[in-house]
Amino acid sequence: MVPYATFLYFGVVLCLVVPAVALRLAFRRIRWAVLLPTAVMLAVHASSDTVPGVRRAAIAIAFVIGYALLQWFVAAGLLWTTRAAPASRARILFYVSVAIGLLPLVIVRLRPDLDRAIALVGLSYVTFRALDVVFSIRDGLVKRVPLDEYLAFLLAFPTISAGPIDRFQRFGDDWRRPQDGTSVLADLDTGIHHIVRGFLYKFIAAALVAHYWMSAAAHHRGFAAMVSYMYAYSAYLFFDFAGYSAFAVGVSALLGIHPPENFRRPFFARNIRDFWDRWHISLSWWFRDHVYMRFLIAATRGRWFSSRHFASYVGLVLAFGLMGLWHGPHVRYVLYGLYHAVLLIGYDVYVRFVHPRDASARPSWTRSAIATLVTAHAVCFGFLIFSGHLIP
Repeated sequence: MVPYATFLYFGVVLCLVVPAVALRLAFRRIRWAVLLPTAVMLAVHASSDTVPGVRRAAIAIAFVIGYALLQWFVAAGLLWTTRAAPASRARILFYVSVAIGLLPLVIVRLRPDLDRAIALVGLSYVTFRALDVVFSIRDGLVKRVPLDEYLAFLLAFPTISAGPIDRFQRFGDDWRRPQDGTSVLADLDTGIHHIVRGFLYKFIAAALVAHYWMSAAAHHRGFAAMVSYMYAYSAYLFFDFAGYSAFAVGVSALLGIHPPENFRRPFFARNIRDFWDRWHISLSWWFRDHVYMRFLIAATRGRWFSSRHFASYVGLVLAFGLMGLWHGPHVRYVLYGLYHAVLLIGYDVYVRFVHPRDASARPSWTRSAIATLVTAHAVCFGFLIFSGHLIP
């Protein structure tokens, strides 16, 4: 059962959300309102038509439980050793923890048939949540990892398949916040608003674009058809993914969780840097905090490069190359990531050397409109690379 793709799925969600709201009011916490629906939904996924048979369903459920417990033991062990072990040993254990956290995702990426067998939807997003805990422990930001809170954070069903990628510290604030009638009503308002927007985006706008524009452009050849497909796919990708994210945020709100928004009018961005603060925000900020900034700090401390700007450019290539590879081991995904790294480097060079005033001065309406138009076209070409229509 694909999350947020069929009305049957929403029927199951409705059957889980209504008792969850009652649990929030009864226990004044979101603990059981998150854990029980998540356990039920994971069982539904494991026993769906993607994993036929009782035996395979049992294997899938066992894998999910084993995976989650393994990640918790890694986090708890790293937390304990960080307090007790010398700095050099703690650093080695940190690298080992990151490797263990990445290993299941790497195996599934290299063996896609296993992804179908284990039925852990959204393993890549779950992995990034697990790594966020490891990084936060290493930075001294997380001091404790209670098992129930960790499992709820890792496997919460509204956002498990495609984000948004929450942070453990932010999730913990919701986990410990007392619940009352006022907060539940506020979350109902937020949840319904997002769910209605999700239906508008995913089931109306995305469906119309796919049926009347994208599918027609895909069956024609030539430059004009390619350009038409580029715009159609870009529009479809936004409405489909933004609709999904709206569903995920809305259903999460009904359970008392408030994950970050994932989209903020991305096609109104005036430059490529602004775009990545508006598109798939939780993913781009994850790579910014845990890959780009860590590389830049390490390069600065170790004096790996003579120029700070060159170190930043290498960090961008590393972060966006990994982001592309994270989508899958395909050439088009890696090229998509490197393409955006080149755009960001080019924009930084432009701001620093060509028009340094553009970084601080408020642009005129005309220049702002032109910048938005150029950015949108550059982004759409990147989506054409990502789609596989340009590079199969």
